[in-house]
Amino acid sequence: MNSSKLKSKIFAFIAFALLMYAYVIPAVLTHNVVELIEEGKADKISSLTINTWNFYNKGRYKSPNIPKEDAGDLKKLIDDDMEISVATMPIWYVALEAPNYPKDAFPNGIPVYYHFDGFSGDVHEMNTINHFIGMDPMKRGAPYLRALAPYALLFVALLLVLYMVYDSKTLNLLMLIPVALPLVFLGFYTYWLYWFGHHMHKWGAFSIKPFMPTVFGDGKVAQFTTHSYPTTGFWILLAISIFSLFAIISKKKARRLAQND
Repeated sequence: MNSSKLKSKIFAFIAFALLMYAYVIPAVLTHNVVELIEEGKADKISSLTINTWNFYNKGRYKSPNIPKEDAGDLKKLIDDDMEISVATMPIWYVALEAPNYPKDAFPNGIPVYYHFDGFSGDVHEMNTINHFIGMDPMKRGAPYLRALAPYALLFVALLLVLYMVYDSKTLNLLMLIPVALPLVFLGFYTYWLYWFGHHMHKWGAFSIKPFMPTVFGDGKVAQFTTHSYPTTGFWILLAISIFSLFAIISKKKARRLAQND
């Protein structure tokens, strides 16, 4: 095995490991947790799921609305009927500064984190503010993407494994999927922001014209200030993309060298 082929396998493995840790494992092992709780079927959640959820939620944002003794403990959150989030790595961060929310409780505004398979942060508070201006609840956005996310992520992980083992033109082409992951997320995120901003309802306390919410940076909606920026999960997606691209380049180089021998 020449060095370029070995590098290709190493780069693909790094991309695979990042994908598994940040997305596949938590998405698969905690799949449908939020839905089961909402349907009153929390008793069907396994101890493995609870332990996985607790592990991935260590060190993450804790809402001031959640008692400190409940934070990061899925079982306590369920018992006390608290808001439950998904466990995968958050990809994008949005915060809304509203005049009626105290700075000492929300110093950087009401934060919400977007994931492939759902949301985390102060989702209920954000939905309340959105309702105020006639906007749909957040769960209205990308329902099929969120439902299919665990399966799609598993497919990408399998693709990376096959790429490390086999060499084919089809796999080389399919490797563009992990390369494009950051753009895939941004595409869906931008579309649904547009959709929410252009499907306002008349029952809002404030009537505002259709608008495009800020995708990246700071913006203004009525009397609210918004902040929208990438967070940890996006940089991991970017790393997966770069290592996947390096794997493709290295394998092409290895093939070229083999043809010249």
